[in-house]
Amino acid sequence: MIDTAANIEPPWPKGDWQALGERAVAEGMARTPYGAFATIPACVEIAVRLTSDDEVRALNRDYRHKDAATNVLSFPMVQPDLLDGLANADANNGGAAGEILLGDIVLAYETCAAEAAERGVTLKAHAAHLIVHGVLHLLGHDHMDEGEAQAMESIERDAMAALGLHDPYPVCP
Repeated sequence: MIDTAANIEPPWPKGDWQALGERAVAEGMARTPYGAFATIPACVEIAVRLTSDDEVRALNRDYRHKDAATNVLSFPMVQPDLLDGLANADANNGGAAGEILLGDIVLAYETCAAEAAERGVTLKAHAAHLIVHGVLHLLGHDHMDEGEAQAMESIERDAMAALGLHDPYPVCP
């Protein structure tokens, strides 16, 4: 079972961000080898925090040594090489429920809002994309080289299509 906990802070507008977070997490995870986390007895927890550029800038500075706001940060709690073991251990332990703290995803409002406007999509659609992107980082995906980036983008496109939302990486003419 996947438990998504959304924490919405100003300046994010009112809205059903919890439901959006749950759907984006589920669709992103479903397209990875860890889609089974949705059906195991253990509670797989992901926190989604919607906050300000100032807060994300401080986190980015303190944890990544980059003194700038960014659209999304992911803080995995489980090393990617241990994820298979966790999924298999739960499947083989007779269904005893446990808890897996997968990690945190943090979105910066001002950056997200500006990017959404620039792309001509709604804030909610862009936030959904960034949550999917963040989930993939929690699961060990990265975009440091071209092959990894293409694989990650493919998963993101599929998840966004399942959500009925835009292609986050449209091909430019």
